[in-house]
Amino acid sequence: MALSNSQYNEVMRDYEKQQLKNRYDRQRRVEEVYRQVPRIRQLDEEIRSRGADSARQVLAGDDGAKERFKKKLEELRKEKRSLLREAGYPNDYMEPRFRCSDCQDTGYAKGRRCHCFEQARTRILYAQSNIRQVLNQENFDTLSYEWYDDTARLDHLGMTEAAYMRMVVKSCREFAAGFPEKGRNLLFTGSTGVGKTFLTNCIAKALIDRYISVIYLTSQDLFELLSRYKFGRETLEDVEESCRHILECEMLIIDDLGTEVNNTFVSSQLFYCVNERINRQKGTIISTNLSMGMLRDTYSDRVTSRLMSNYATIPLYGGDIRMKKRNFRGLS
Repeated sequence: MALSNSQYNEVMRDYEKQQLKNRYDRQRRVEEVYRQVPRIRQLDEEIRSRGADSARQVLAGDDGAKERFKKKLEELRKEKRSLLREAGYPNDYMEPRFRCSDCQDTGYAKGRRCHCFEQARTRILYAQSNIRQVLNQENFDTLSYEWYDDTARLDHLGMTEAAYMRMVVKSCREFAAGFPEKGRNLLFTGSTGVGKTFLTNCIAKALIDRYISVIYLTSQDLFELLSRYKFGRETLEDVEESCRHILECEMLIIDDLGTEVNNTFVSSQLFYCVNERINRQKGTIISTNLSMGMLRDTYSDRVTSRLMSNYATIPLYGGDIRMKKRNFRGLS
């Protein structure tokens, strides 16, 4: 999951371009104000002049110069704000504007990579991986209900498979559009081939389109990665970055939970991952063939308790769609 040097440089070049654009846009706004309100240019020149004079006076030993400058500066700024308002401009119209206010378009905030850097990183990694092709094929726009029965009502649903799926898809669209304010965690359950992975891909595509960082891992890949971290089978840089992304990305998708080889390490790491992301208020989507009872038996009561308390569970029903499509192609 770490960026190569060329990928890192690509991200940083984008920041440099944005910084140039910010400076150009600010200069354009400043020149516009100067044309409309010439007095503001005079005020800015006076601010710069008095600032330089104050610095020289301080260096010469004048202890009161700094305080006098602060007082005069506030007077000049007050007049400037008043002139801006009278001309119909907001107070901050001449100030820099940033795509990301947290890092001011540098990529780093408080000594760490900013969340916007992580979004850029995720977009690059997805663009250069097979998941991009998958998401182009499996998304809300390509979803079809033709493989779900729309005739017989299911007793436990009170509706047909197709009607239920339409309701589920509506909920998934709302989840993707409202994330994270309207919910962070989903648990898809159901037998093989009922559409769990397809729906997680639909949500992933919708979130990525909103520039929300998403990491998709099968359960086998997740626990293999955590194993390499735990037992030191990677370089320190790769270990720290990979596991940090798992815990800090805005949405983590764990697909096919239950297909990995289970042991005490897997159970403990699943609890740690789920619990840590809940504490950090990060979103997680899990798909599994296991029922809630089977999850409890396979992992632990602690894991199941966290899932039941913090995840919206969406059971899916029907036959194996992959088999239906295969049979359909065989008949056509």
